[in-house]
Amino acid sequence: MSWILFIKFANSKKTYIQMRKEKLFSGKTLAILSGGGDTPAINSSIEQVRNRASMLGYKVYGIRKGWKGLLGDGDIVDLTHQPYKGLYGGTALLSSRTNPFSKEPNSEDRVSQIMQNIERYKIDVLVTIGGDDTNGAAKRLYEQEGIPVIGFPKTIDNDLRTQTIHHYNGKEIEAVINPGFPSAALGMMEFTNRLRTTTESHSRIMVVEFMGRDAGWLTGSSLFGGAEIALIPEVHMTRERKEFFFEHVKETYLRSRKKSLIIAVSEGVRWYNDKTEHLEMVYASSEVDEFGHPQFGGISGVVAAEISRKTGLDARSQISGYYARSGDCSEYDRKLTSALADKVVDLLLREEYGKMPVIKNVVKYKELEEYNTSCVDMGAIGNRDLPSDYYDENSFRFNDAYADFLSNIVEKPIVSRFDIDFPIVIPK
Repeated sequence: MSWILFIKFANSKKTYIQMRKEKLFSGKTLAILSGGGDTPAINSSIEQVRNRASMLGYKVYGIRKGWKGLLGDGDIVDLTHQPYKGLYGGTALLSSRTNPFSKEPNSEDRVSQIMQNIERYKIDVLVTIGGDDTNGAAKRLYEQEGIPVIGFPKTIDNDLRTQTIHHYNGKEIEAVINPGFPSAALGMMEFTNRLRTTTESHSRIMVVEFMGRDAGWLTGSSLFGGAEIALIPEVHMTRERKEFFFEHVKETYLRSRKKSLIIAVSEGVRWYNDKTEHLEMVYASSEVDEFGHPQFGGISGVVAAEISRKTGLDARSQISGYYARSGDCSEYDRKLTSALADKVVDLLLREEYGKMPVIKNVVKYKELEEYNTSCVDMGAIGNRDLPSDYYDENSFRFNDAYADFLSNIVEKPIVSRFDIDFPIVIPK
């Protein structure tokens, strides 16, 4: 071999070795933000995405307080070589319901501020963890401004359309599984189960309120907690249905061995108002957020009061409220976020932006792997109501199909009961 050929070979080999030492996306920056209501799985999602992006060579930034962190001078932190506690619930990046397309009076429009900060902080890819509002805004920025974005699903209500298929008794049901819902469902199941003792002690009816503006997915978790009757937003409580409902409640209560009953109610239930003669929702506040959503709360009190008035039975109300958003990430959620983060890697390698990773099939914990994932266009996610396959309108109950769906996500608890019957004392 001539010296010239040898030198060329040596140089090319050196270049190859040097390239092998460089990670694929070295010099690139990926930023993560979380917007909207928090869930127990957001920190897990952030950690899983951060870890995989770092392995690919990205510098990883965290944008604080959702879209708000890209306004003004920006609010950015470096996550690249920092410890992160993904099992801890909520989001360490904080959150807000900031809408990038809302206009502040007498100020620069928000889209311009966002674009300036993306250029200023040299952000190459943006991962947005959120629901329909957060990811919908990200998709719009991708289409209008060309920002490379990848959505990551998140919602307590579990109504962000993931096109996940539930195979049940030879039938395919389009279901939904979003990070955050499994942890919330586990918490709501336990919450409902704990209310059984006080309900039994006073031989009363307990009406328990769950988050769910437009869908009854989370309310269904009460099924494993002992709730026998449920009201969901998908089925409107008209004047006629209300009368049937009161009769059904009284009959179910009188047939119960303990003379007690738990009724689960979604916060967004449309309830017929006898005074106004209209279907109405109950709001905790008249104010709306930047995406136009009001704050719900209080339907359980309305339902309980009318049950007492119509049936003569003692009914009380309990709002679960922010309990669903609280606490640590469940094991199912942990593995779910891991599988979806693996799919994010695939999207990054292919440079397929404007997409969101999803689980293809309703599966148990051990099958939560990348091979069971897919992706959907962020412009087509929308919302998915609870399918009629899961709820029996005539009996106001979640059925066996929903129980099968839920059993993949949380284990049905072993319910303790006080089954001792004392003999009645008759005076002589």
